[in-house]
Amino acid sequence: MSCSACLEEQKDGFEFTMAFQPILDIPGKSFFAHEALVRGINNEPAAAILSQVNDSNRYWFDQRCRVRAIEMAAALNIQARLSINFLPNAVYRAESCIRLTIETAERVGFPLDRIVFEVTEGEKVVDHAHLINIIQTYKKYGFLTAIDDFGAGYSGLNLLANFQPDIIKLDMALTRNIESDRVRRAIVSGILTVCKDLGIDVIAEGIETRAELDALLELGISRFQGYLFSRPLFQDYVREWPQFDPA
Repeated sequence: MSCSACLEEQKDGFEFTMAFQPILDIPGKSFFAHEALVRGINNEPAAAILSQVNDSNRYWFDQRCRVRAIEMAAALNIQARLSINFLPNAVYRAESCIRLTIETAERVGFPLDRIVFEVTEGEKVVDHAHLINIIQTYKKYGFLTAIDDFGAGYSGLNLLANFQPDIIKLDMALTRNIESDRVRRAIVSGILTVCKDLGIDVIAEGIETRAELDALLELGISRFQGYLFSRPLFQDYVREWPQFDPA
């Protein structure tokens, strides 16, 4: 059965849509990407939707998220990269499960090399060989890959040792109040050194204050995401460079 046929036959699906939050390249004053974040059709928070995901609908949900994000990004004419979260435990065979993503992108005219797949560090992956195969397969088709929430999960650097994505996204647990926290600055500085040696880009997420932004810029990070710049926009995206506190 094809992926699209499987989605059509899903009996316990539920309605949802997307909000988009920008990821900014501050020195370049450009949009690096927009992350697609799941929302209810009446703008209910992600938790309300994710609480409905279970073993019987996990595959359907993962595939539908990809399709919905790509279709909406094309309809909204998003020109930057599109960042999509995926559930590795919902991917039974990487080569098969990526087909609908490729078909959807080709159908709506969204370039494959502008799609970033994020796997959260908090996702409990028992079979790391399976995850590595997924990442390698996605890279073969030209997708970028990222570890989301890096520093918040249980695996930390062990996950990075097993496979090297194109991007890691530092969790807010590491970036919060970093301007006044010597320990966090030392940890982030060490991660940046490792990522530089491995050729991995770094995005700092969860940025809420100008002080956090300035401290991370000083450490050498150039790409950022967080409420300082914009909250996720329901079924829309930030088109103009955001104005944030210059002080």
